[in-house]
Amino acid sequence: LYQQAIDLGARFRYERALGIREDDEGKIVETRKREYHCKAVILATGAKNRTLGIDREEELTGKGVSYCATCDGSFFKGQDVAVNGGGNTALEDALYLADICNRVYLIHRRDQFRGDAADVEKLKQKNNVEFVLNSNVTGLIGSDKLTAVEVTDKISGEKKELPVSGLFVAIGQVPDNKAFADEVD
Repeated sequence: LYQQAIDLGARFRYERALGIREDDEGKIVETRKREYHCKAVILATGAKNRTLGIDREEELTGKGVSYCATCDGSFFKGQDVAVNGGGNTALEDALYLADICNRVYLIHRRDQFRGDAADVEKLKQKNNVEFVLNSNVTGLIGSDKLTAVEVTDKISGEKKELPVSGLFVAIGQVPDNKAFADEVD
């Protein structure tokens, strides 16, 4: 993409954008060094993992809470873990972890998965995978590291604890564009 942009006449400046404003001719991007006048601005700020947004999540990230099974799964070899999500990433994470972990709880807020049906069927064949459907992770338990997750059934409201040493959150990504929240509707 970089080379294609260069070939089409783009010029790159490595500066922090401080703001964007409009004038009669288009947009003005403000940096510490100067202002750039242009007809359009493309925000390519990347994305970050969507979090559960529950108490202690940030505190226990790296201490049992993870967002990448292939990155961190081997730390939990032979242990009980949970995967939260219902899309392809969650299903693939659960398949990967089922081959190296003792037990895998697959927690999903709905009664059906959005991911590939073939992966769901593969997971159903695994003796060490348990589906926890219509449920949300509502609590993280453990002092210095994760020892269990609290799961709440959406239909009955019943809460239960699943003893796990790892929770892999696979509920998507969100744009990392907070810095431009005031600039874009």
